[in-house]
Amino acid sequence: MQELRSYVEGRWVAGTGSPQTLFNPATEEPLARASSEGIDLAAALAHARRAGGPALRALGFAGRAALLKSMADAMQAHRDELLELGIANGGNTRSDAKFDVDGAIQTLLAYAETGAALGAARFLMDGEGIQLGRSVRFHGQHVMVPRQGVAVHVNAFNFPAWGFAEKAAVALLAGMPVLAKPATSSALVAHRVTELIVQNKLLPEGALSLLVGSPRDLVSMLGAQDVLAFTGSGDVGKSIRKLPNISEHSVRVNVEADSLNAAVLGPDVEPASDMYETFLKDVVRDMTQKAGQKCTAIRRVLVPRQHAATVRDDISGLLAGVKVGNPAIEETRMGPLATASQLADAREGVQRLGGKLAFGSTAPVSPKGFFMSPVLVEEPGDAVHKHEVFGPVASLLPYAQEPGGIVARGNGGLVCSLYSDDAAWIEEMFLCIAPHHGRIFLGHPKIELSPGPGTVLPQLVHGGPGRAGGGEELGGPRGLAFYMQRVALEGSRPVISKLLGKPA
Repeated sequence: MQELRSYVEGRWVAGTGSPQTLFNPATEEPLARASSEGIDLAAALAHARRAGGPALRALGFAGRAALLKSMADAMQAHRDELLELGIANGGNTRSDAKFDVDGAIQTLLAYAETGAALGAARFLMDGEGIQLGRSVRFHGQHVMVPRQGVAVHVNAFNFPAWGFAEKAAVALLAGMPVLAKPATSSALVAHRVTELIVQNKLLPEGALSLLVGSPRDLVSMLGAQDVLAFTGSGDVGKSIRKLPNISEHSVRVNVEADSLNAAVLGPDVEPASDMYETFLKDVVRDMTQKAGQKCTAIRRVLVPRQHAATVRDDISGLLAGVKVGNPAIEETRMGPLATASQLADAREGVQRLGGKLAFGSTAPVSPKGFFMSPVLVEEPGDAVHKHEVFGPVASLLPYAQEPGGIVARGNGGLVCSLYSDDAAWIEEMFLCIAPHHGRIFLGHPKIELSPGPGTVLPQLVHGGPGRAGGGEELGGPRGLAFYMQRVALEGSRPVISKLLGKPA
């Protein structure tokens, strides 16, 4: 069995104490063990601040972009190996593993392109310069500079490659060293990616650290120049924000948490139309891709009351064609949930939703593995607006009028998708639901190769208000702001212009 080690202070370090075991969720075969006990976390953070930070800040954006490009190239060269790890350790079908690994590669390349366009500069100008008085010589300019701490990234189990890359790409380009803490249950992919980066010496020493096993008291060691990006449950996010050092030092924290994402079929859409078929395809894909273990997956399906029975039957018919089983078998369309606890939580969550099952059940699918059939719930209780079931589960919600109010009951989400050709209805819905979401997806059959609402693109912001955590990641150059400090320069225009490399 493989013993995973952490990479800290420029070396691989094995943990002590009782390790956690990583399993193949389809067969329950033990694959590896990991522990962080005995690792000096304070020293790991100090090394990143002392060695990694200055090395990154010495480079301009184009130089940092080249580092990201080399990371993407290394992942591409070992893509098949990473896919196999995703299948074995994540319970992913090959298609799901590609979704994760290719998403990671494309995000690194997208930010490499962003950095190359920013050129040799080591900091960013924020907006135009401002004349501050009667004299043109009294001038102001906002700029953004890299923070001088560590970017600690606590990632979720469902996207071990993409989750790692989407945070690391932005932080490294901004000039901050990264300490990545992958979810232990699926850490094999992130561990292997780190091995590739270290073996090929793709980053300056201290620019990347990896902690496997429990985070222990890592977050309580962060200070004023550090940042924390956390993806996980809302309850853990709340506990992080309550830590004394977070408030005392105003540690910058980004949380991506629960999300009751909705898909809304417009009242103008008729069954069997192209728009209707696009809607069905997106709902079923989001329910079954990664076994529904996506933060952006559709959880609430809102449809006009007069079409509810038809939608129920059509979704059920498509779900009936989804083969659930070992993802190593080619014809499998949906693999298991990631862990035994995730399976138990999903089963309990279906019971918590109430209502009745229009399709599927919570009964065991096989004697081995953490499998669950897709489940479509109809007539759920109020819990459908309060509790996210993180699995292949969605609820059907008929509406007579004003679906925007129903969507808003989710108290903040990552994404809501709308399907309609009625421009007036779309505008009304947009104005109603946009304040409650980080992204609005406008589904349409004429979009070629549409990725659907469940795909996070590096060019657009990812995050959402309220229940979704109140955070914001990615968004192209916008994402850099989290890792940088905005500073106002005030003084003589010639002096400021010289500092910024601009004509006076």
